[in-house]
Amino acid sequence: MYKRQPYGLIENAAIAIEDGLIRWVGPAADLPAEHAGATTEDLGGRLVTPALIDCHTHIVHGGDRAGEFEMRLGGASYEEVARAGGGIVSTVRATRDADEATLLAGALRFADALIAEGASVIEVKSGYGLDIETELRMLRVARRIATPVSYTHLRAHATRH
Repeated sequence: MYKRQPYGLIENAAIAIEDGLIRWVGPAADLPAEHAGATTEDLGGRLVTPALIDCHTHIVHGGDRAGEFEMRLGGASYEEVARAGGGIVSTVRATRDADEATLLAGALRFADALIAEGASVIEVKSGYGLDIETELRMLRVARRIATPVSYTHLRAHATRH
């Protein structure tokens, strides 16, 4: 009898693929006879998992908030960070100041990192422009990212800008 593993993991599993579609998944010992004669490939104990979908990213933006992160690690509140010139308003300012080439270069670095971590689909939200011109610029950049991307206009990240 097959014992279910945590998180749905199946040890010594088999995957039957036909015409580019997954037709069956389960313990190799339970492989249906209809797939028994198929070509096999030993994956050497690797974990096989569906690709990931990151459904909420803001990878198209200007600026860098690493200093704010350090402030937060040091105990500063979000309000203290904002009073020091940081927070969402600083990203809005940097995004408005950035041209499309700069926004794209930054977004591609983030997209490459997400792909390396297993994401196959990335939803890119705008929202750091807070004006029509910048929001449209951000969405144009999102369309230029090579991985499968969906893009969404996300309004009102901040009400003061």
